[in-house]
Amino acid sequence: MLHFGIQSYDKATKARAGTLTIEKNGVKREVRTPAFFPVATQGTVKALSSKDLAEAKAPGVLVNAYHLYLRPGIAVVEKTGGLHRFMNFGGVIITDSGGYQIFSLSRLKKIQDDGVLFQSPIDGSSHFLTPQAVLDIQRRLCSDIFMPLDECAAWPCSFIEAERAVETTSRWLGMTIKQKTKDDIIFPIIQGSTYKELRKRSSEQALSFPAEGIALGGISVGEPPEIRAEMVAYTAALLPRELPRYLMGVGKPEDILKAVEQGMDIFDCVMPTRCGRTGTAFTGQGKLVVRNATSTYDEKPLDEECDCYTCRNFSRAYLRHLINANEMTGGHLISFHNVYWYIRFMERMREAIFQGKFGEFKKQFQSKYLNEDAD
Repeated sequence: MLHFGIQSYDKATKARAGTLTIEKNGVKREVRTPAFFPVATQGTVKALSSKDLAEAKAPGVLVNAYHLYLRPGIAVVEKTGGLHRFMNFGGVIITDSGGYQIFSLSRLKKIQDDGVLFQSPIDGSSHFLTPQAVLDIQRRLCSDIFMPLDECAAWPCSFIEAERAVETTSRWLGMTIKQKTKDDIIFPIIQGSTYKELRKRSSEQALSFPAEGIALGGISVGEPPEIRAEMVAYTAALLPRELPRYLMGVGKPEDILKAVEQGMDIFDCVMPTRCGRTGTAFTGQGKLVVRNATSTYDEKPLDEECDCYTCRNFSRAYLRHLINANEMTGGHLISFHNVYWYIRFMERMREAIFQGKFGEFKKQFQSKYLNEDAD
């Protein structure tokens, strides 16, 4: 069972603050939105433990059902008590079907009306997954929110290619919903690439089925940031207010800020930990490349406004030393800071919405945050 209630709207924008409550198997879990979910592709957030996630107050994670299907196998997770127990994680778990990975990682794939045939990137073995099989996999994983099998069109792509992905996604969604039980929580996915006509069609198709929430897919796959923002704003305006809205794979702070302004609620991305492992930290002043020579003698913390364990205890100089010496601790400490920072970032936005000051928060953030990572 899922309940989503909106407690506050920002009067000057479409930003909103809500609470998502999920009750499954007698356990109730709550997410205060807007919220950021770190990515735990293989059942773990890279470089972080479940204790780290609890300390950072991560409300949930995104796990990839496709990867777990290939390794260690669904039976392993199922027999050890499901994902929450397997990972020792108490927050909300969303499982992605792996549709994007099937199309981006597989050396061989063939889309059929009733599913996709693909070759494993691990051992080259062949697999055929139907929408029903993907749903069953997620049930056996015992996650909280299921993502249906979809086709994500690459960018750039032609209108015909994007249209095919929309129709395939809709057909597979119909096959998924036919097998849905009252206990399944499924978020249909909207595709359509950068074509408004197709985004509108995909939204209508997705909303023609019963849904506890809705997801925007095919965003942040290489398109320019201005087009990304335009597609999010256009699609968000088509969605019913009562459904929680999940923007898949968008993770740059400036993009999240714009999407929250348009009324999006849940986000996920690998960016905090991917950057952390290579020595880049997120701060209120922008991204800090710790490995650079400017940090050699710098005794300041990564972010003087951050109270995470890393910032309370270690200097930029020490963290630079760890990264340049290829010590795993460096990647761990910076990744932890980044995840902590992202979650506080979402909490500050939520507070600004309640205070009716989201526009002011956005202006102040943008005035200090130097974005040197332009697309």
